[in-house]
Amino acid sequence: MEEIVVQAAADGQRVEKFVRKWLSEAPLSYIFKAFRKKDVKVNGHWVKREHILHAGDVVRVYLSKEQLADFSKPRPAVKRNLDIPVAYEDENVLIVDKPAGLLVMGDDKGSSNTLVQKVLDYLYFKGEFNPADTSFVPAPAHRLDRNTAGLVCFGKTDAGLKALEELFKERKDIKKSYLALVKGRFDRTIEISVPLKKDSKKGLVEACSIVNGGKPAITVVHPVEDLGDVSLVECELLTGRTHQIRVHLAYVGRPIVGDGKYGDFEMNRVFAEKYGWRNQFLRAERLAFGELKGVLSPLSGREFSSPLSRKEADLINSLREERKN
Repeated sequence: MEEIVVQAAADGQRVEKFVRKWLSEAPLSYIFKAFRKKDVKVNGHWVKREHILHAGDVVRVYLSKEQLADFSKPRPAVKRNLDIPVAYEDENVLIVDKPAGLLVMGDDKGSSNTLVQKVLDYLYFKGEFNPADTSFVPAPAHRLDRNTAGLVCFGKTDAGLKALEELFKERKDIKKSYLALVKGRFDRTIEISVPLKKDSKKGLVEACSIVNGGKPAITVVHPVEDLGDVSLVECELLTGRTHQIRVHLAYVGRPIVGDGKYGDFEMNRVFAEKYGWRNQFLRAERLAFGELKGVLSPLSGREFSSPLSRKEADLINSLREERKN
């Protein structure tokens, strides 16, 4: 029998989720079997998988030390400060400004240079994360593509993560705005309402009717600046599908500059040769929060922005100068 005391970071977590994180290497079938056999107790009482834990609770799981060694694995972390900007931080939430080119989470190649790892190292450095405590691991509430820069929200506690995930799911009290450089001109605001379907095997998303498996997707695009053959636009997500902005803009004939999957490859070649620009120009520029309660209440009515990188600003200035001449 092994036991662990629930810490404040895991307060409000379902016991099944707690045990799954504690025994991170255990097969899901083993976890379910442990609950069926009543091998899981909280404060001395048998509990069901949906039981809610609170700080100070004692969780006991009846397994051998050998099984514990096989099933539990500390999350690797090194104490070091964060080398990317922090837009906001409190005891439950961390908002960071991700650079383009950095993965949010690891890929199938096992990359360790990720935003998640940087954040875990940072929280370990501050004494707010213990790699040996697998009952809760801070995590992002949403993701950005590797080559999309901008704001990413992390839950530092279980309560913070759950509240953020619910906020992004409901989309009622949060507004996400992206800045993109696109082919052609926009002279008015448009709403793109085109269902999207993901092909996991190809790693691509395509416009597709609801009947054929597409999921509703809506993007509102506002013109920001006319730069001649290209334009700066602000994109507001009303839904959150994979690659939504990139696919929607390509669908209306305004692909993002530098987009290697859905872009105009001739335009991308010109920008690479003329300006040395080889990345998709897309930035999660703004996060605006409505009136929030509970652990997210410190974010109520606040707005955060991600400034252009030096490289992005230089490209825009070059395009402006050419527009004048």
